[in-house]
Amino acid sequence: MKSSTIGIDRYPHNISTEVKSSRLSSLQSRKKVWIFYILTLMVSDLLLIGAAYRAAYFIRFDLSLGIFQLDVIPSKELYAGLVFLLMPFWLVMFTAVGMYHRNNLLGGTNEYALVFRASTYSLLLLIVAGFLEQAFVIARGWLVMAWVFSFFFIAFGRFWLRRLVYFFRKRGYFQSNALIVGANNEGLSLAEQLITWPTSGLKVVGFVDMKLNPGTKLDNGLRVLGSVEQLDQILVEHQVEELVLATSAHSSHDKLLDIFKHYANSAIVNIRMSSGLYEILTTGLTVHEFAYVPLVGVNKVRLTETDKVIKTLLEYSLIIPSLILLSPLLLLIALAVKLDSPGPILFRRRVMGVNGKEFDAFKFRTMYADGDEILDKRPELKDELNRNHKLKEDPRITRLGHFLRRYSLDELPQLFNVLRSEMALVGPRMISPEEMENYNHWGINLLTVRPGITGLWQVSGRSDISYQERVNLDMYYIRNWSIWLDLQLLFRTIPVVLQGRGAY
Repeated sequence: MKSSTIGIDRYPHNISTEVKSSRLSSLQSRKKVWIFYILTLMVSDLLLIGAAYRAAYFIRFDLSLGIFQLDVIPSKELYAGLVFLLMPFWLVMFTAVGMYHRNNLLGGTNEYALVFRASTYSLLLLIVAGFLEQAFVIARGWLVMAWVFSFFFIAFGRFWLRRLVYFFRKRGYFQSNALIVGANNEGLSLAEQLITWPTSGLKVVGFVDMKLNPGTKLDNGLRVLGSVEQLDQILVEHQVEELVLATSAHSSHDKLLDIFKHYANSAIVNIRMSSGLYEILTTGLTVHEFAYVPLVGVNKVRLTETDKVIKTLLEYSLIIPSLILLSPLLLLIALAVKLDSPGPILFRRRVMGVNGKEFDAFKFRTMYADGDEILDKRPELKDELNRNHKLKEDPRITRLGHFLRRYSLDELPQLFNVLRSEMALVGPRMISPEEMENYNHWGINLLTVRPGITGLWQVSGRSDISYQERVNLDMYYIRNWSIWLDLQLLFRTIPVVLQGRGAY
């Protein structure tokens, strides 16, 4: 490669002044958009912090609830002054934990974790201040509620601001052009994921590859824009900000090192490297040293022991009270299923669990007992079922079954599967052993977590989305799991189920 390149923030000699000017203008424009968004976040966070403190004061003092002791005089002036003092303090804390750093924004549930961490740190510092300065007396109930409300209010505000940005991203805004170096299977898989998720913020403009000729059109509709030797010119002409290396596409480590050294310190282009093990990345990787040699190992399951404990505590705290409250409804549905058509009340579906262990997932029966015979008379529907694993107009479903499926009431018995640690409240879609081949190289990832009653596929269209989209959603969930993602999906599931869309 030439020494006079954008790798050190200079441009190739054969690039026109107009192209250079256009690129600089575009970069400056995108930078201004990000500055505006960060300032909007700061204003929103300040307002919501103030609202959280006011809501805490209202509940602690104005409602006069019997659960609080009036050991602190409810002075509005004192607490109002304290709020104005603490609001910028929390803003500084938010900045310190990285809540306004571009790399931590619009990344999904990672923002919630940062909000929780910053809110908790601020609470602990206030507790320490009260311990060190005895004259600094604050109602403990108000303090705890202010902490809880500030987390939920700010998380709620950022959720809707992120939805607004995602709306604009689908229309081409808040995006960075990305170029993938390597058009092998790994590079194509990377592109597929990014194309499927336009809200990621990366817009793939094409590939650079050593083996394919420039202009070659690939199956995903993108083209090979040139070779590695033409990289400088391609980056400038297509205003690329993100350079993604599919490491398995390069047999020469020297070539990868050369690319990395060339662009790693650029202020214009961000270089990103895949693991080279993209198919197994969702399981998580660990590094251990043997005789001072670091070796990468692959986890057999996606969640750590701590993750599993947190997820289990969340599930049991929700499921046990739910089963108690829903027991009359469960009995009523069981009776209705029995009276609606002959056959068993429950249907047992054989599905895949963690590490390939099969189990029976419970559902209220929604089909006629002779459903197979009914379907044999409709070969066109049988072919559709084999292709999509779903039928929009299924003659096997009973009258009651349509209603149960529409509102996902048929899946309520799966709460017992969760209690038996076979399923999770939130997780990837459960599949039968026969469906494993449809996941191709993704299948190993699917078996690293328990299947869920609900998940991304549930809140993203249910049965209206294609099978490949379901696979992509499952892989996204596994790769990006966090307790915050589970909570978000649980909240999003409720309106989706009540609307009854996409269920058949």
